[in-house]
Amino acid sequence: MLSDLQSAVAHWRDAGDRERLLQVVQPALIGLIDGTISTLAPIFAAAYVSGSRAALLVGLAAALGAAISMGMSEALSDDGALTGRGSSLQRGAITGLATFVGGMGHALPFLIDDVSRALTVAYVVVAVELVAIALVRKRYLRVSLAGSLAQVTAGGFVVAAVGVAVGHA
Repeated sequence: MLSDLQSAVAHWRDAGDRERLLQVVQPALIGLIDGTISTLAPIFAAAYVSGSRAALLVGLAAALGAAISMGMSEALSDDGALTGRGSSLQRGAITGLATFVGGMGHALPFLIDDVSRALTVAYVVVAVELVAIALVRKRYLRVSLAGSLAQVTAGGFVVAAVGVAVGHA
């Protein structure tokens, strides 16, 4: 395991910018965006309907399900031979892990029993996640920070609003 990690780090250092972007950054970014945004609605709906414990469990299930789905989608969509995107297994693992991290980040505040306090913390976590995504996009995709923040925040807001609306229905 340690030698695999050392090998991956060595490969990262030896790779060119385009190779890093296609084989690591882009799959991780896809996962973070999907994990963060796609899990907002079910987590917040569960919080409003059933409280913190339900939101935590729904968040865990949504993050795991999204991670498996996104990992498989990335791995099965391109073997890397035509596009130069590298190993499908590696990209799938990166995408799946990043999707899980993105989904679980804002589910963990629901370890707090008081749903109002948990929601407040979750909103802050979502804001941090969206800023982190915008910063990665700025750094690697060379998009403006303001434009990236607007895009990811709009997406996050729309999906969170769906969760709130369903939770209050």
